Amino acid sequence: QLQLVESGGGLVQPGGSLRLSCVASGGTLEWFAIGWFRQYPGKERQGVACIKRSGRSTNYANSVKGRFTISRDNAKNTVYLQMSNLDSEDTAVYYCAALTDTIDTPCVFIPRSENWGQGTQVTVSS
Repeated sequence: QLQLVESGGGLVQPGGSLRLSCVASGGTLEWFAIGWFRQYPGKERQGVACIKRSGRSTNYANSVKGRFTISRDNAKNTVYLQMSNLDSEDTAVYYCAALTDTIDTPCVFIPRSENWGQGTQVTVSS
């Protein structure tokens, strides 16, 4: 069964940058569209960015558009989230997940399962 492990979080100052990684094992990552989600304390997970299997099509939440970039390197079985111009509103636990397929549409933030991993904490503070 496909397992995804997030890493790369940490403490950064406002305006700083981080790159998160989502590494797959037990399966081939290129078979799946992948999404990044984040969760504030006491809130539901929210979709942040997603990328289709081909990597040609991406989708972003309005709150991160222009600041975050999702990409994938199928040879390394890894999806990345480059985060720039970070703000305190970006403080959250970030998760990645394989997504349901879509037909001739951008990727959508619907996980294939609810088997969430540990996530990685991003804290933006001065």
